[in-house]
Amino acid sequence: MTSISTDPRPLRTADLGTLVIMCWSRETPDGDVPFLLACSLGDGEGGPEATPAAVEGLLSRSGLAVGGDTVLDGTVLPDLPIGLLVVPGAAALTMPGINAQFVPTPRWRAAVDERRFACLIFATRPWAGGETGDGAAVAAFANDKETLATAAQVVLPVRSLRT
Repeated sequence: MTSISTDPRPLRTADLGTLVIMCWSRETPDGDVPFLLACSLGDGEGGPEATPAAVEGLLSRSGLAVGGDTVLDGTVLPDLPIGLLVVPGAAALTMPGINAQFVPTPRWRAAVDERRFACLIFATRPWAGGETGDGAAVAAFANDKETLATAAQVVLPVRSLRT
């Protein structure tokens, strides 16, 4: 007898390559809004050509849709399996199969402390080049129409350690 499994195949982080998290804040009349850009460097086993499918698989496992103009409001979804933990001097984006730690900028941290959320753009498109610490390069990539059309976007509530 043959049975068919409906479970997705296990996540292979080697397919994703190196995952980078870049943070910045955008000034608005109501104060700074914190953003996160997550993307692969395209250096996985299948190269940059395989990156979009690998990232899309990761996102779908986490309940995130890719593309379109929809921004998911994670602040009203307590069961969303994606989290943003912020502690003094560090932060971590967690989702099934991933725990990506990063050092936030002071301005981003101040915006997160005030807003209690961050806007995540998780690109399926691999990083287009340039230094990941270059604010202009990050902004150009994150605001590119192709990046946004193939990314998942979610507003994530911020969690912190309780003392």
